[in-house]
Amino acid sequence: MVHHSGSIQSFKQQKGMNVSKSEITKETSLKPSRRSLPCLAQSYAYSKSLSQSTSLFQSTESESQAPTSVTFISSDKAEPVNAEEDKKDSVLKCSFADLSDFCLALGKDKDYMDESEHANYDRSRLIKDSVPKDNSESKAKLSKNDMNYIASSGLLFKDGKKRIDYILVYRKSNIQYDKRNTFEKNLRAEGLMLEKEPAVANPDIMFIKIHIPWDTLCKYAERLNIRMPFRKKCYYTDRRNKSMGSVQNYFRRIKKWMSQNPMVLDKSAFPNLQESDCYTGPFSRARIHHFIINNKDTFFSNATRSRIVYHMLQHTKYENGISKVGICKLINNGSYIAAFPPHEGAYKSNQPIKTHGPQNNRHLLYERWARWGMWYKHQPLDLIRLYFGEKIGLYFAWLGWYTGMLIPAALVGLCVFFYGIFTMNGSQVSQEICKATEVFMCPLCDKNCSLQRLNESCIYAKVTYLFDNGGTVFFAIFMAIWATVFLEFWKRRRSTLTYTWDLIEWEEEEETLRPQFEAKYYKMERVNPISGKPEPHQPSSDKITRLLVSISGIFFMISLVITAVFAVVVYRLVVMEQFASFKWNFIKQHWQFATSAAAVCINFVIIMALNLAYEKIAYLLTNLEYPRTESEWENSFALKMFLFQFVNLNSSIFYIAFFLGRFVGHPGNYNKLFNRWRLEECHPSGCLIDLCLQMGVIMFLKQIWNNFMELGYPLIQNWWSRHKIKRGIQDASIPQWENDWNLQPMNIHGLMDEYLEMVLQFGFTTIFVAAFPLAPLLALLNNIIEIRLDAYKFVTQWRRPLPARATDIGIWYGILEGIGILAVITNAFVIAITSDYIPRFVYEYKYGPCASRFEYGENCLKGYVNNSLSFFDLSELGMGKSGYCRYRDYRGPPWSSKPYEFTLQYWHILAARLAFIIVFEHLVFGIKSFIAYLIPDVPKNLYDRIRREKYLVQEMMYEAELEHLQQQRRKSGHPVHHEWP
Repeated sequence: MVHHSGSIQSFKQQKGMNVSKSEITKETSLKPSRRSLPCLAQSYAYSKSLSQSTSLFQSTESESQAPTSVTFISSDKAEPVNAEEDKKDSVLKCSFADLSDFCLALGKDKDYMDESEHANYDRSRLIKDSVPKDNSESKAKLSKNDMNYIASSGLLFKDGKKRIDYILVYRKSNIQYDKRNTFEKNLRAEGLMLEKEPAVANPDIMFIKIHIPWDTLCKYAERLNIRMPFRKKCYYTDRRNKSMGSVQNYFRRIKKWMSQNPMVLDKSAFPNLQESDCYTGPFSRARIHHFIINNKDTFFSNATRSRIVYHMLQHTKYENGISKVGICKLINNGSYIAAFPPHEGAYKSNQPIKTHGPQNNRHLLYERWARWGMWYKHQPLDLIRLYFGEKIGLYFAWLGWYTGMLIPAALVGLCVFFYGIFTMNGSQVSQEICKATEVFMCPLCDKNCSLQRLNESCIYAKVTYLFDNGGTVFFAIFMAIWATVFLEFWKRRRSTLTYTWDLIEWEEEEETLRPQFEAKYYKMERVNPISGKPEPHQPSSDKITRLLVSISGIFFMISLVITAVFAVVVYRLVVMEQFASFKWNFIKQHWQFATSAAAVCINFVIIMALNLAYEKIAYLLTNLEYPRTESEWENSFALKMFLFQFVNLNSSIFYIAFFLGRFVGHPGNYNKLFNRWRLEECHPSGCLIDLCLQMGVIMFLKQIWNNFMELGYPLIQNWWSRHKIKRGIQDASIPQWENDWNLQPMNIHGLMDEYLEMVLQFGFTTIFVAAFPLAPLLALLNNIIEIRLDAYKFVTQWRRPLPARATDIGIWYGILEGIGILAVITNAFVIAITSDYIPRFVYEYKYGPCASRFEYGENCLKGYVNNSLSFFDLSELGMGKSGYCRYRDYRGPPWSSKPYEFTLQYWHILAARLAFIIVFEHLVFGIKSFIAYLIPDVPKNLYDRIRREKYLVQEMMYEAELEHLQQQRRKSGHPVHHEWP
């Protein structure tokens, strides 16, 4: 990570720029080189220690060398210098932890704030850690304890010196030993060290432990352009006006309160992540003296070592031939059965972490992140990224950001719901329905249904009002804006994280081709424009043909979902007659509710069953396309799975929201399916209650099922794996790599299932939120559990995944933006069509008592229920009854000139609904676009820091090269210059 820091006043002065007298006075004691910065002026006592730093790379790591030996490079061993140079060294000490007042030699400046400790500049490492002496001692002690624990946990070779960086697993009974032998021979030729050891519990299982020596690490770190720390970061603060003093004090008080916030983690328990405090640059063996190397064993993190080893495994041949390369192909053909980096040890300890400290990073993650008792704490994202890699770190950062953003949405939704509760008894519509004892509704089915009093729907009317009240439109607009704010601020959060994690200039290397792609198109080659090497090529005609077949398969599966929904609709039509004549009186009275509840449960079972089929179909269609690389395969597969599951989950909800009760006809002339089953009508209080029931049940049951499958299933599998181990063998006698082997591998889809679950939940939270304002609250409660559940799963139940790098969440961001646009449209239609908001609005201002005159205290909705119900002559039903019954519609009465025809009020309401949809969509889309324009993707201060970083890095590299050249000239006896010769 790189932070912009300090001032360039001295640099400007040396370039001939105008500077103030005070600035010149402060800089008179400095005599740096022409291009150097004040903070870059350093001690001249470095020759011997710099030679040690350079020789660090030249030394060869032998098998007998213990990784536990700590090699510190300190200026204490530097050769003596004369008094004048020593004096210069004392004058030119700088602070590299936080350069608020920039340099001690420059004096204090009121426009800079120093919040860091000061450290001497060590020429041998370009920098010395700015930590107190006590902290250094405790850190060395902690490092020693870590290495002892690594040795006791079986994370080393048999010699107890070489650290295990990767594990390969194969069966002895597997006959493909020639490929393995060639592959392992080539790995040793590339510089890796291998050691075989049989499993304790299963003699047929053989483990290959892999260690990457220092020389090989340096070679591949340079080849892969891995960025490593080379100088302590310097914070740079802009000059602020005096008018900002009150604002600064306000934020200072907030910061003081945040330090006491119980949700904030105790940072003293976490290791000092050195790379996040330093400028970084691409590693180079020729410039190894630039980098901070306290210890060869810890200079490259475990995640970096694992990535380098995996890169070597992916690019090592196992047979002669262009495509006979990589561990993935060996796993596919059965030569190996697994390849994974080992965990850093056990996640539990007999000794409490508060008194004895963490045993390893895995133990620390479990105690401070994965335990259920940490549900209210912030996530240690830097440690997650250090242990699992940036890709998984970004997932948890996004999930935490999404969960935090759900808090205001849940609060507003809860307020809307409570507003409905507090005003429910005062609702004019509910009061009129509850008092309508003499109003009879027409039968809702043909055979077993009788006339029903309108007041029997009193409870349903009150429940409907909870979700369909004056706050519904406001909440729909709020959630549409909320979705935009969430996505826009996530982009800012992502840019900050990528900067903090030093991913700004990171570019993913050219991916290797998938084995299936190579095997299919090995006869058709084309020169890769990036690598310049010939590789298999898929013709455009073949690609388009396969894509069309895949799209056809997608539409076929979507039509299958629609067929399943149609089957549930037929079920509802068939069983409603049965529930209406049910012997149990409760079911008979509430037969509509029973019909809806049974249909929802059956629909949920169909959804979960189809999801299993969708996964296999998505695999088949994606493989049929023959994607070129793994990332293309993942994106294609993720898009198909999202489309399948989205349609599967929401098709029944769309039916209830926009089709249920819309085409039933009217009494005496009902529309029937297949001329047999009468179409289902909405409840006398409306269809919104059915929509709420459908959303609530599916959302609740699906979250329970997902949580069980994510945690319960791996727990059962891991228990069974341990159960199969011989009883005489205790877990303590099994080495760490075998314990990892007994864990479940990370899902073959990687993070796809995790993202898919949350994206589908995001759709539930936003698309029909106007009908179910409690959806954000349910999502919030689920996500609080989901974060710890996923954390527990990653730390304790899964093998350690490869710490992969990534700069964003991939294709999921585009899907989230599409859901946000769809949410605006669906909420507009729900308010206009499903709810009674528009009919009430038209009645209030066109047909109600307030239409012609308005008097204070007048209830404008008085008489709305009677106005919304049409009349039908019972004698036309042939039931032997006379009089009139009522039904929900706007049709002329039997005594009108055009009986049962739509009235003028019906057309007014239809026009108002269309107008509302147009106005609502344009208004919300306009607000969304304006907010997206106002919120930049990258914060302004971060953008300035990134630009300043590039400038400072160039200056630092220039100064370091100059000083290295001066050291070489001093050793050779030549005069030392402060400029380039």
